[in-house]
Amino acid sequence: MFETIGIWIAALLTLCIFSFLYKDNPFYKFAEHLFIGVSAGYWACYYYHNVLQPNLFVPLFQEGRPIFIIPLVLGIMMLLHLVPKISWISRWPLAFIVGTYAGYYLITYLQTNALEQVTATLVPLVTFSSVVLFVGVTTGLVYFFFSKEHKGTFGGIAKFGIWFLMIAFGASFGYTVMARISLLIGRMTFLLKDWLHIIQ
Repeated sequence: MFETIGIWIAALLTLCIFSFLYKDNPFYKFAEHLFIGVSAGYWACYYYHNVLQPNLFVPLFQEGRPIFIIPLVLGIMMLLHLVPKISWISRWPLAFIVGTYAGYYLITYLQTNALEQVTATLVPLVTFSSVVLFVGVTTGLVYFFFSKEHKGTFGGIAKFGIWFLMIAFGASFGYTVMARISLLIGRMTFLLKDWLHIIQ
């Protein structure tokens, strides 16, 4: 019985979301606000029990480690963004977080992303794919070299790099569209199979 009720609620909420295809309406706004509210409540509980409690409250109040007063104060200062008159105080912990993460992840991303990509590009030009990769990277870098005017041979190479960039962006966009289409197929399968039992 509870499973049937859950299927009906999910189906009606799905139809409320699909109603936006016609125009903006109260059914869509209800489902949207419900989704945002449930998500906010879920993540608030998740972060309290899995982040704040084990990483702040337990070390500070149960284990007696006073150094954790610093993140507690920074967190309270961050919440002052909700008070308009003193919202400027929230910029200090935000600047601290951004600076800390930038310094920490600079080395991490340099080793895992930048150097790995350079290593993956510098391969022997023995296969067609390695040649295409080398030409695409080289011409793409030439396009972003703005110290020299894009004219003549240099401009032709830069224009060739634009083609590689557009193909890469198009493939990325196509992948995103296919991901959204798969979500749509999943919802339609739910409606036609689990709710209406039209398909098996």
